Amino acid sequence: MTPSTRSTSSTPSARDRTAGGGARRLASTFTGYSILIFFALVFIYPFVIQIANSFKTEPDAAASPLSPIPHPGTLAGFERVFSGTDMPVWLGNSVLVTIVVTVGRVFLDSLAGYALSRLRFRGRSALFGAIIAVMAVPGVVLFIPKFLVLNQLGMYDSYLALILPVLVDAAGVFIMKQFFDSIPAGVEEAARIDGAGAFRMFWSVVLPMARPALITLTIISFQGTWNEFPHTLVAVQDPALFTLPRGLADLVSGSLGGGTQYPLKLGAALLATIPVAVIFVIFQRRFVRGANEGSDKG
Repeated sequence: MTPSTRSTSSTPSARDRTAGGGARRLASTFTGYSILIFFALVFIYPFVIQIANSFKTEPDAAASPLSPIPHPGTLAGFERVFSGTDMPVWLGNSVLVTIVVTVGRVFLDSLAGYALSRLRFRGRSALFGAIIAVMAVPGVVLFIPKFLVLNQLGMYDSYLALILPVLVDAAGVFIMKQFFDSIPAGVEEAARIDGAGAFRMFWSVVLPMARPALITLTIISFQGTWNEFPHTLVAVQDPALFTLPRGLADLVSGSLGGGTQYPLKLGAALLATIPVAVIFVIFQRRFVRGANEGSDKG
């Protein structure tokens, strides 16, 4: 046997190495996807249980609450939601408060973010630092001060109490300020030469360029306001002013009497989840794109 023959037989061929590397990559990919699918099922399963129990009868839900298949399926839980609770009132209040707060936050947060980004005035850095500090304060710390302020101003137990304290948030101002910082100041020169004021440059020049950040802020504000529960505890006490989260909490606490009432409670929770899920699915691509653009530019 020649030396060349011995060396060829003792070392693996390029084809064998390629096949071995491909097998390892395939095994690694399979393992990664298996882990992702497992955790996805872990997070999705409670939502599946919620949907299944919404369509179950009361005895079936009490006997097998973790079963993902109703035996039999029924719409009685949803019928009781609208006929036996104040769900229409809660839904109307949530729609009103969410729309007003979302529109107000997008406009006011953008306005404040533009002022902190473009205008030069004394105390600007200190004001921005205060906004950052507010973001670090736990919301529960502000419950009693909120109640005292609303009570002293005569706004307690009113729509104004539900809307005004959450009309502007520090996180939204921070997001818009950071995005405006990424836009070159030179884009406003032409408008400034034409005699445009600060608001005109904000509204006509800079704000249209901030569409990714606006979409991100809109989705965050809508979701946060729709699901807002702690603020309603200190803002209103009248059942006619309850929003969906407050009304659902009232149901869970047993306001309709004894029994588990899983179909009723989970059916109401499912109806409250649908608007947020629809909004996120519709704007998912723009939301992710806006978040990525903001991180890249920031």
